[in-house]
Amino acid sequence: MEIFLIENDTFIIWLTAIILFAVFGIPFWIKKIRLEKHTDIQDIKAERYGLKEPISLYPKVDPNICIGTGGCIAACPEQDVLGLRNGQGVAINKAHCVGHGLCERSCPVDAITLVFGSETRGVDIPRIQENFETNIDGIYIVGELGGMGLIRNAFEQGRQCIDYISKSMKQDQVLKQTEMLDLVIIGCGPAGLSATIHANRLGLKFLTLEREDVGGTVRYYPRKKLVMTQPLKVPGIGKIHKKEIEKEELIDLWNEIIQTHDLSSHIKTEQSVDRIISFGEGHRVVTKNGEYVAKRVILAIGRRGTPRKLNIPGENLSNVVYNLLEPDHFQNEHITVVGGGDSAVEAAISLSEQIGNHVSLSYRNNKFARLKATNLKNLNEAVEQGAIELLLNSNVIENAQNELSIQCNDGEIIKRKNDRLFIFAGGVLPDAFLKDIGIKVDTKFGHPK
Repeated sequence: MEIFLIENDTFIIWLTAIILFAVFGIPFWIKKIRLEKHTDIQDIKAERYGLKEPISLYPKVDPNICIGTGGCIAACPEQDVLGLRNGQGVAINKAHCVGHGLCERSCPVDAITLVFGSETRGVDIPRIQENFETNIDGIYIVGELGGMGLIRNAFEQGRQCIDYISKSMKQDQVLKQTEMLDLVIIGCGPAGLSATIHANRLGLKFLTLEREDVGGTVRYYPRKKLVMTQPLKVPGIGKIHKKEIEKEELIDLWNEIIQTHDLSSHIKTEQSVDRIISFGEGHRVVTKNGEYVAKRVILAIGRRGTPRKLNIPGENLSNVVYNLLEPDHFQNEHITVVGGGDSAVEAAISLSEQIGNHVSLSYRNNKFARLKATNLKNLNEAVEQGAIELLLNSNVIENAQNELSIQCNDGEIIKRKNDRLFIFAGGVLPDAFLKDIGIKVDTKFGHPK
């Protein structure tokens, strides 16, 4: 009887194990196999589209720690940054990462670290602490200038930075007894506007300075450019339930927020900041229109306002342009666009659609890197239809009023008729401005944020 009971118990245990494996184990392995196959497909696309090299921030997975749950893949809103290979997470489309950090937070074993740059491609990043404060006490950096280019991230950073500042100010009673401002926010793009909204809600004594108009560098985007492809959560306002938002809609939304929440008195436009001078108790912000003294300063100025130049003869001529706002203003012209990113391709396509234009796209490499699949598809169609002449492995070496000199990789120099030169070589850090303030900048090669 005892033998029968033992055998019966063993049978039940084995039967339970088989059932549990069938219910949980088999679906897990099927999901894992599908993820690994999907990873292989994405890896081929990443190689084809040049998406393996990161633009700035991206997730680095430690293979000695990763247990391959796949939670990081599910957590990533961009969907295709991470994949699964040999049972472990791996970064595939690094250039698509925009630094949400959701993958890092979702990992149950802390196997993911967000890093800037790779071993071969360095990224210049101002030195910033976890609370967004730089190496200069009381000066903070949020948004694109700090390496976070996504609009959603910039909004969240602006809110978080104000929270840190507010907490630190609770210990600063002297400030409340002076005429000094609590805070000056420089820049009214996504990060600056978010900081403005939150500072107002917390009752801080502050001003927001913008060198042009509300919207910051977003205003440089081409007309009707799609700037958001997911619903936007604005801290202190709520969620904007719209999947796709164009440039004009976003700027209208910002203006509506400013009016609804009575922020106009806190925002001064056409205020170009020349210098920030730090002293014992705070900082003096010097503009062309006056000076403002504050205990703390937030820099939310972005990078795109400082375009990277080619440094070629003739780049200072009037036919050189670094952004495209209204494509239909350019018609019946010979136009050359320089660049290999999405902005350059989108500009070339828009210009090629205008009446009478002859558009060439010059790029120094033999294939495009980090292009959105839609842009690459549209570009290939435009080239096949003869709307755009593609000049790969080429460098513009001299600009004249009606002529360009272009050097090919084989050393041949060709001259061609050209009425307008559009340069989309990316944005650079305002090095001189940061150096004058005293903010240190590090070049990071795969270093943690």
